[in-house]
Amino acid sequence: MTDNADRPGTGRPLPARLDPRAGVPSRRERRADARAERGGGGRRRAVTAGRVVTALASTVLLAGSGWGWYLGQVADASMNRTDAIPTSGNEGIGDAMNMLLVGSDSRASASEEELTQLNTEANDGVNTDTMILVHVPADGSEASFVSFPRDSFVEIPGYGEHKLNAAYAYGYYEEAGDDATDSERQASGAQLLIKTISGLTGLSIDHYAEVDLLGFFKLSEVVGGVEVNLCAPAKEPNSGVDLPAGVQTIQGEQALAFVRQRHGLPGGDFDRIVRQQTFMAGMIRKMMSDNVLLDLGKQRRLVEAAADSLTVDENLKLLDLAAQMQSVKPDSIQFQTVPNLGTDRDPDAGSIVRLEDPKALKAFFADLSAEPEPAPGTTPPAAEPAAEPVPAADVSVAVYNGSGTSGLAATTTAELEEQGFPIVTTGNADSRDYEATEIRHAAGDETLAATLAAAIPGAVVVESDEPAEGTVHLVLGADFNGVGQPVTAPEPTAPAVPEDTFTAANTDCIN
Repeated sequence: MTDNADRPGTGRPLPARLDPRAGVPSRRERRADARAERGGGGRRRAVTAGRVVTALASTVLLAGSGWGWYLGQVADASMNRTDAIPTSGNEGIGDAMNMLLVGSDSRASASEEELTQLNTEANDGVNTDTMILVHVPADGSEASFVSFPRDSFVEIPGYGEHKLNAAYAYGYYEEAGDDATDSERQASGAQLLIKTISGLTGLSIDHYAEVDLLGFFKLSEVVGGVEVNLCAPAKEPNSGVDLPAGVQTIQGEQALAFVRQRHGLPGGDFDRIVRQQTFMAGMIRKMMSDNVLLDLGKQRRLVEAAADSLTVDENLKLLDLAAQMQSVKPDSIQFQTVPNLGTDRDPDAGSIVRLEDPKALKAFFADLSAEPEPAPGTTPPAAEPAAEPVPAADVSVAVYNGSGTSGLAATTTAELEEQGFPIVTTGNADSRDYEATEIRHAAGDETLAATLAAAIPGAVVVESDEPAEGTVHLVLGADFNGVGQPVTAPEPTAPAVPEDTFTAANTDCIN
């Protein structure tokens, strides 16, 4: 997290006469004061939940007016910022907007009195126990909220397989240098978490938003509570939850306890995820109701609380996000958990959640990104014309063997030269495990890539920063069958479908 005070020139602040936070101590100052008053303290795990969505919704749903524009300016000028988006390792498909919502277990900004209200103790920890990917297609017609269990056993780039909530900690402690500031460490933590999520999903993460425990507590109180429906009474000492069965409105400490409870639930952490999603759905319904949309004072308090509670990436503009999401309705907002095989044990990591295999996961997220079917009676948009091939002699090719078959680069080079392609180099690829053959080209070299693709039907053509302008890279995969021969078609992979999927309009009872 990087406070605006650390970043001169990154945004034009509002004049004091327009800024509702003028004269209010900064988030960093309040944290320092709180630490000094506490003098330290024990650690106890606290789980965060729908608080990020709560904060974002408070601005997103107000965008259709001049008042909404003003509140957006207030929020953007006073929001905490961090350099969360990595410059590499975050590549993906499609034109959709993908935002990673993160809830940390830090209570660094809470006073002793607030810690008592939260039913917890001081903790400056860096655990990210709530991780949700928000996926909004380019047309803004719907939204998907996909939760990742904190114990998901995943590949963290550079560190091997670990629980997902270790990614931020590895970035915080290991990726940043020894002399890094706390703000730089937090940015490194966010970047490694984003790289991990991008690698799992095959999506590029565009934005990042993080909030701590106290932020959620305050936001739930400002909105006046959220309606939930419990199938049975809930009472559990670790979280402090004490709620009757049935429909009820919760806020403050009981809202926090509701989304924190893990012990005593039939599905453990999976039931807790459903509670978090249910609270988000209720918050969205509440934000769309007249008692919020017509209450200017409540709107202002919500935006002030959101700006104070959130840490976001350096490029996120809440009004831009609002413009993309303003047509989304509760029944087109879907909540689900990433496809998984349930809980398991690992000798080193202990209890873990096994996710579906990488192909199924990629297919699931690709399905989220798929263009919607055209409505009956409408004409689908015309496809862009394919690039016209040029003579083979004009296409310089570098051949790299990633198939695992020795000598394939040499034989392919000979076949390409017979067809008139000049070969500039041959060698091994960065891996011997490529399953698909790729043709990589620089921006503007689409015609060169199209010419080579015509000689290797079915090869994947991708724009890349690797090839120099005028040269095309051919990376041979296991599906390669020779120049002039189509590559072997992959077996279709059905996207994994989560069992617990519901929309924000759903009000059924939950555990």
